[in-house]
Amino acid sequence: METAKKMKVLIADDESIVRKGLRSTVDWERFGMEVVADAPNGLKAWEAFLEYRPEIVITDIVMPEMDGIELARKVKETAQRTKIILLSCHRDFEYAQQGIRLGASGYLLKTAFEDEELEEILKQFQQELSSPALADGQDSERLETMLFAWLNGHNDKFPAELASLRKGAWHFNGEPLHVYLIRTADCGKSWDGMLSDAAREEAGICEGTLIPYGEEYCYWAVPESLRDAAEGLLVACKSRCVKLHWSRKGTLTHPDDLKEAFQSLHKEAELERIYGVSCEDWPEPIWRAVHLLHANPAADWSASDLAEKVGLSRSHFSILFKKAVGDSFIAFQYKRKLRLASGLLRDTSLTMQEIAERTGLGDSKYFSKWFKRCTGQTPSHYRAQQKGEAPRTD
Repeated sequence: METAKKMKVLIADDESIVRKGLRSTVDWERFGMEVVADAPNGLKAWEAFLEYRPEIVITDIVMPEMDGIELARKVKETAQRTKIILLSCHRDFEYAQQGIRLGASGYLLKTAFEDEELEEILKQFQQELSSPALADGQDSERLETMLFAWLNGHNDKFPAELASLRKGAWHFNGEPLHVYLIRTADCGKSWDGMLSDAAREEAGICEGTLIPYGEEYCYWAVPESLRDAAEGLLVACKSRCVKLHWSRKGTLTHPDDLKEAFQSLHKEAELERIYGVSCEDWPEPIWRAVHLLHANPAADWSASDLAEKVGLSRSHFSILFKKAVGDSFIAFQYKRKLRLASGLLRDTSLTMQEIAERTGLGDSKYFSKWFKRCTGQTPSHYRAQQKGEAPRTD
C-alpha cells in the first residue's frame, strides 16, 4: 500500500531555541507533516523555500536580513496556496495584521501560545491540504480561462501569470523548461486522465504544471532534467493511443521565452486544425511560410516575399507549395483571407473597416465588394445570418 506523501514544513526564527523547540515538541507525524528545513533569518528561509517548496511556513516576524512580513509576501506571490503562520510578540501586533492581509493563515504569540493552539491550526491545514482536488481543479480552470482569453486576443493577463508560475510551481531550481502541447482527440481521455499516479511521479508531474486547453489539448511544463522521462511517458501512452500527438518548444529560461512558446504552439495547432496536417506532413519551408501567413493576416505577402523569407527561389517555392498544400499560392491566399473574414464576421462585432484592415483587404467598400464576389452575400447579410439576426440591407 502506497504511503501518503507528507506535507513539508519550513520554520524560520532567529532564536535557535524556538526552532529546536518547534521541531522536537510538535508531533508532526500525527498531522502527516515533516519539518524539511529551519532557518535563522528571512533570507535563508526564502532560499530554503525555493529549494524545498514546503506547503507550510512558520515564521517569526522580526528577523535579520529579511523580516517575516517580506518573507510571507514573497511566498504568497510565488505559491498562493502555501499556508503561513506568523510568530509574534505583543509589540508586533500591527505587523501581524499586515501579514494576515498578505494571506497568512494566522499568528501566535511566541511567549504565550499553548501547544493545543498550534495543533488546532495544523489540524486545519491538514484537512485543507490533504484534499487538494477542488482547489487544484479551480486553479487549473482559472489558468485555462486566462490562457484561452490571451491566445484569442481577449485580454493580456496570462503573461503576468507565466512570470508568477516561473517563480513558483515552474521554478524547478531555475532549470530551463520545455513546454509541450499535447493533443488527445480521439483518445477517449484527457492527458491528465491518461496518467497513473506512478507515471506522474516518474515524470515529475506536479501541481500546476498541466494547463488544459479545451477538451482536446493540454499544455505541459517540464524541466530539462525530466525531459527524457516526459518523452518516454508520451511514447508509452502513444503505444496505447496512436492518435496521441504532441509538439514541443524548448529550451526556455525566461518568462518571455515561455510566452513565445505558448503562442507558437497555439499557432501550429491552429494550422493543424484548419488543414488537417502537422508540421511533419509538409516540408519545413512550406510549414514556415504558412505559419507566417497566419501570424501576419494583414500583411500583403507575395510569393517572392515568402520564398525569400524561407530561403527558396520563387519558382521552387511555388512548385513545392502547390505540391504540399494542394493549392497554388494565390488560391491559398484567397481561401485563407475568406476563412479569416468569415470568422471575424461570425465571431466578433468588429466594423467592416476593422475587418478589412485585419484581413489586408484595404477599405470597407473594397472588402464588401470582394466578399460578395466570393460568397454571393454581402458581409452584413452573412453576419446577420450567422448570428441568427434579421438581415440588413447594405
